[in-house]
Amino acid sequence: MNTEALLARLRDELDEGGLRGSFLVRDLGSGRELGIEPDLEFATASLVKVPLVAVTEDRIRRGELDGAQQVEVEPGRAESAGPTGLARFRHPARVSVADLMYLASAISDSAAADELFALTSPAEVTRTVRDWGITGISVRHSLSELSDTPVERFAAADVHLAHSLAIGAVTEGQGHPVRQLDVSRASSGSARAFADLLTALWTPSKIDPDVSARVRQLMGENLLRQRLAPDFASDSAKWSSKTGTLVNLRHEIGVVEHSDGQAFAVAALTESRVPAAIQPEAEILMARVARSLRDRLRARG
Repeated sequence: MNTEALLARLRDELDEGGLRGSFLVRDLGSGRELGIEPDLEFATASLVKVPLVAVTEDRIRRGELDGAQQVEVEPGRAESAGPTGLARFRHPARVSVADLMYLASAISDSAAADELFALTSPAEVTRTVRDWGITGISVRHSLSELSDTPVERFAAADVHLAHSLAIGAVTEGQGHPVRQLDVSRASSGSARAFADLLTALWTPSKIDPDVSARVRQLMGENLLRQRLAPDFASDSAKWSSKTGTLVNLRHEIGVVEHSDGQAFAVAALTESRVPAAIQPEAEILMARVARSLRDRLRARG
C-alpha cells in the first residue's frame, strides 16, 4: 500500500469510528513527517501542562523561581470522581514548586498546575514558547476553567447529554459556544505545533539543554498510559508523553525512543462524535492511526 492509500484508509477508519483528528508523526533524526490534518487546531486541555512545566523549569534555571519553594495548598473541593491529586486532598498541604511540576506531569494534576500558573501566567507561558521559536500553541487560561463545562451540569447517568450538546454545537472553524472548546478563546494548538514543541525538547534548540532534559524526564514519568502507550511502549522502546481530555476531546503527545536510536515525535489530537464519556474504542483507534503513521516512517529508515 502506498502512502496516499494508507492515509486515505486511516481517514476512513477515523470517520467510521466517529473521530476527527489532527495527527503528526515526525522522525526526529531526519525531520521526515507524516500526518493527517496536522494544522487543524483544537482546544488542548491538559496538553498545556507541558509548556507550563517547561517555562517553569526555565524560570528556575534563570533564578526567577526556586524549585524548593514551598507552596501552601488549601484542601480541595472535588465532588466528582474526575479530579486527581491536590483537588482531592482533605487537609492543607505544603508542596514544593518542583513537586508541583511532577504532579502536573505524572498524574495530570490540574490543581498543581494552577499553583504553577499562579507563579507564571498563561500569557507568560505563551510568550516564552514563542520566544523559543514555537508558534501555534496558545495558553489562555488556568486549568480550573476546565471544570466548568456542560459535563458538570449533568448527573452521571445523563453525561451523554452533555456530550451530545458539545458535539452538535461545534462550528466548521472549530468555534464553540462552550468557551473551553472554542479555539479562539481556549488554550489551543495543532498536532504540528505540539510536534514542534516535542522536537525542541528532544533535539538541540533555543530551549536550554538542562530544561529540556528535565521536561523529558517528567514526561517519561507520566502514569496515564491508557491511550497511545499500549501501541508505543515496549521493552525496546521508551514512551514519554502527556495526555489531554475534555468533554469529547482526547489528545496525547509524546516521543517514542527506540533502542536502535530512532526517535519519533507523535501528536494526536481528536474530537469524537460519539456521545459517551468512556470510549475505549476511541483510545484504541487513535493509537492505531498514530502507530500506523510511525510504522510507515520507520519502514522508510
